[in-house]
Amino acid sequence: MKKYFTLIITLLFSLHLSAQKTIAVKCGNILDVRTGKLLSNQIIFINGNKIESITDATSFPKKADTVIDLSAYYVLPGLIDCHTHVLLQGDITSEDYDVQLLKESIPYRTIRATKSCKQALMNGFTTIRDLGTEGAGYADVDLKKAIANEVIPGPRMFVSTLAINTTGHYPVSEKDYAWELKMPKGLKEITGADEGRKAVREQIAYGADWIKIYADRGYQKLPNGDYRSIPNFTKEEIEAIADETIKSRRKLAAHAVTPDGIIYSINAGAKSIEHGFGMNEECMQLMVQKNVFWCPTIYVNDFVAEGRAKAGSPMNKFFAQTEPEVFKKAMKYGVKIAYGTDIGGYDWTEPQTKDFEFFIQYGMKPLQAIQTATINGAELLGETGLMGELVSGAFADIIAVKENPLNNIKILGNVKWVMKNGLVWKNEK
Repeated sequence: MKKYFTLIITLLFSLHLSAQKTIAVKCGNILDVRTGKLLSNQIIFINGNKIESITDATSFPKKADTVIDLSAYYVLPGLIDCHTHVLLQGDITSEDYDVQLLKESIPYRTIRATKSCKQALMNGFTTIRDLGTEGAGYADVDLKKAIANEVIPGPRMFVSTLAINTTGHYPVSEKDYAWELKMPKGLKEITGADEGRKAVREQIAYGADWIKIYADRGYQKLPNGDYRSIPNFTKEEIEAIADETIKSRRKLAAHAVTPDGIIYSINAGAKSIEHGFGMNEECMQLMVQKNVFWCPTIYVNDFVAEGRAKAGSPMNKFFAQTEPEVFKKAMKYGVKIAYGTDIGGYDWTEPQTKDFEFFIQYGMKPLQAIQTATINGAELLGETGLMGELVSGAFADIIAVKENPLNNIKILGNVKWVMKNGLVWKNEK
């Protein structure tokens, strides 16, 4: 009986596969993001949500149920943004941040986030890693689920739910409000290694793909130009958080700006450093040694710098002045860079591709810049071969632009056509 049951299941699965429609995408030029070569007159065959094959249009007469003509376009894999906040809508000042946490309900913020998710997809980002709901609980898990079930349009999401920090070290801060009031927080606060382990377990139980920590605070620029800060965790706390994360087959992302936060985060086991504006050569050497990625988030720093300086905090202006040198040194040392914008920290109406321009201004070649948002992002997420490149077996995440992005990187800010998971979500051809 078992034998016949297995046979029936196999036949049903075969019928399902045969019923899937084949899509043929005729491409004028495909950018091989690994080599930088342009492959002209190609056809991408898609079956279900994955790429079946890519072949020269003149040598493969295979028929398809649907044909999409992108012969006048440059085609490349969907982009990956490894640092977003879909539940934030810009927070230049602490007052901007507090308004969202204290005056907007989590359901309202989630409704607004559906617009952010759609915007990311329309921008050509078919995958994002969203690093913290900033007080909106586990709403990112719901957004991820709604996108996966095609309830709302949006990119494939890797979520981190509530970031973790130590007690009293992150706004909304009690010092800004009447001490009798217990104000909401933008993350999960812990004190002690056991609370750190519990926090990690809770995030994972609710659906976190990544665990995020805030590793440092209180940034200072010394007279010699070096940057310092105050570490947020004790050695025991950060090691317990990292150990619990790694044992649970998750990865740790660290908001860390100076060596005081960066070095102990990496030594604990962090796999990505977020921001890192004040890193030094010791940090860079350690990142290369331990294969840790850097998400520079350059545009957000420049975007908020003036407003925060007017509010009394000049640090972002200092970081903006030294970021070109830091970036060039990181490239020289061979630090792996993954594209991350921190969009949500700036408004979602702003360009999500602006960091590409900074990368090139600071010394990257256009192909290297594109690789940060394709193969590098896929590697950081543990999805090499499934996203970030157009190869057989990868998800059918494809975008098209009118010009060669190797000649004009700004064209990535004007994506005309977007396919994610084998479905067309944007068509402005």
